[in-house]
Amino acid sequence: MKVAICTEMGSVSQHFGRAPEFTFVSIENNKVVEKKVLPNPGHEVGSIPKFINENGATCMIAGGIGHRAVDFFNQYGIEVIRGVTGQIDDVIAKILDGTLEGGENICSPGGGKGYGVEKIHTDADDNSDHDHHHHQH
Repeated sequence: MKVAICTEMGSVSQHFGRAPEFTFVSIENNKVVEKKVLPNPGHEVGSIPKFINENGATCMIAGGIGHRAVDFFNQYGIEVIRGVTGQIDDVIAKILDGTLEGGENICSPGGGKGYGVEKIHTDADDNSDHDHHHHQH
């Protein structure tokens, strides 16, 4: 897997669009096989998701990032973990041992599916013990 981390002076940048660089980390068999730092490609809407996709990353880690930007990443099939802080090397260590958590982690299994019809609670559910019956005619 390949992860991109918004980077500013060796730590996770808290401003996704203004991050001066991105650290790309390739992980195989729970080891870092490649790590490279590339400059931010620019501020045009959609340019960063495209750049990250072109570099082969499937997950992007940031401090702060807006919903609209997340949507762009999702269009490329890139998961976003936001609310992450700390040194890049510490973040990589947490990825490797599976303990990385974002403040608002949308990189959850299934990408937030499972909030469909079966989860919607209706008033009818509360009235199962009422005292009249519905007859079919």
